[in-house]
Amino acid sequence: MTDAQRSIEIIDVGPRDGLQNEAEILDIDTKVEFIRRLADAGIRRMEAVSFVSPKRVPQMAEAEEVFAALPDDDGVTYIGLALNRRGLDRALEAGCREVNYALVASDTFSQKNQGTTIEQAVDVYEEIAAEAKAAGARCSLTISTAFGCPFQGEVPPERVVGLVERVAGDDTYEIALADTIGCAVPSQVSDLFGSVMAVAPGARFRAHFHNTRNTGLANCYAATEAGVQSIDASAGGIGGCPFAPRATGNVPSEDLVYMLDRMGIKTGIDIDKLIAAGEWIGERLGHAIPAMIGKAGVFPPAELRA
Repeated sequence: MTDAQRSIEIIDVGPRDGLQNEAEILDIDTKVEFIRRLADAGIRRMEAVSFVSPKRVPQMAEAEEVFAALPDDDGVTYIGLALNRRGLDRALEAGCREVNYALVASDTFSQKNQGTTIEQAVDVYEEIAAEAKAAGARCSLTISTAFGCPFQGEVPPERVVGLVERVAGDDTYEIALADTIGCAVPSQVSDLFGSVMAVAPGARFRAHFHNTRNTGLANCYAATEAGVQSIDASAGGIGGCPFAPRATGNVPSEDLVYMLDRMGIKTGIDIDKLIAAGEWIGERLGHAIPAMIGKAGVFPPAELRA
């Protein structure tokens, strides 16, 4: 990584990818307060809501009401997940200025998660991206199960590279490679990001890792070294995918910020406020959070910082 690259954008996905896998269903005020605390910690881009059916993901109900309660002049980009045209219409009507679409790299998982084949999902994405752009919103894309599928096993890297080649373009603001089930290792991360960057050199790339097998932070390091501009993480490490068996939480935002800060990589985030936000949401969910940095504390401790 060159000196010009010594900053990474942290996208906190706790309010969406975090809460969607929690048993506790929070009310609107609690969701909004969680988002507010993340913004106060310095998060400038976050997944706030999901415009999907509340019957399938009840934790994400009342997306419009949550979005309406968010400030529109605080410099924060609030992302809404949209998986079909109906979701996009809801997002645009709510005033969402960035939507994210999940394109699955495994047909079996695509059918279980979204009820479509990969080819059908690509067609839907292209329509959504074009419509979002025409409406003045940007559309980012997450390629899920990019590193492995719980139903089919290994996902051929060339399949992911081929999908990137097809979707990279003016309608796509950013492409994220997601380790939906937390099976990736750093060498795999380096190789795959290197391959997709080679076929889409002008694209923005983002990394999204789950910590199922405790390789999340190591994979974030590998993605940083590969040159990604942004990394998804979740305050407290809460969340996961409700449609992926045994997929545990996301990489904790506060643990990631601590690592990057100690490496001299700027994030623009107040780690103490971020730790507090993670602990706060854990209390509302009624369980201990996976994040580690809050247990031991930031090093050096406040009294020894210059």
